Amino acid sequence: MDKSAFLNSIKKLKEVSPKREFTQSIDLIVNLKAIDLKKPEHKVDIFITLPYSKGKPVKICGLVGNELATQSKTVLDKTITNEEFKKYNEKKTIKKLASEFDFFVAQANLMAQIATVFGKTLGPRGKMPNPKAGCVVPGTAQLMPLKEKLQKTIHLQTKNEASIKASIGVEAMNDSDLSENAFSAVNSIIHVLPQEQSNIKSVILKTTMGPPVIVTEHGPKLKTEPDEKASKSEIRK
Repeated sequence: MDKSAFLNSIKKLKEVSPKREFTQSIDLIVNLKAIDLKKPEHKVDIFITLPYSKGKPVKICGLVGNELATQSKTVLDKTITNEEFKKYNEKKTIKKLASEFDFFVAQANLMAQIATVFGKTLGPRGKMPNPKAGCVVPGTAQLMPLKEKLQKTIHLQTKNEASIKASIGVEAMNDSDLSENAFSAVNSIIHVLPQEQSNIKSVILKTTMGPPVIVTEHGPKLKTEPDEKASKSEIRK
């Protein structure tokens, strides 16, 4: 599929999605076929940098030592120093933290300590500082470039089903930027699949509360029935 297919689908999506009292996210769902998730080489787990931001600020928390504390407090949304880790001894406190922040940035020499204190709660939620996203940094790191990069970063991952879902923007963004983001994400997925394009079953775009639109080379198609691999409940997650 070329970029025009995504642009036409974004236009269609905005036409058929009822207006809400809040700004809706634009979600991308890629359903896969001929994939065996028991095989590690068939799983997708990548972070990519989109051409454009996702239209809303990404919240970042720093888990750092003295070397990065001052910079982190200036650049990031929240800073927890290693001296403050002991305050996070209750699971509910860390769960609240996980729900408030999109990314956690860790100072590399503290990772063992971070894993002990935060790992059991952040890990299952996919929020542990991840080197693939550039979120594990040395004590000499410059955090501003990382913050700017994370505003455009998304995690593309197969979990328990052969499908990938990610937010690629918000409805208030212009059509061209949204279509570029969607095209970039799908292209990145294709390149890590064992049979590339042949492993793509369908590509769907939808707003938070709107109907799904299938992206095809022959033009956008309104999806009226749930796909066997992407039920309505899955899409609304």
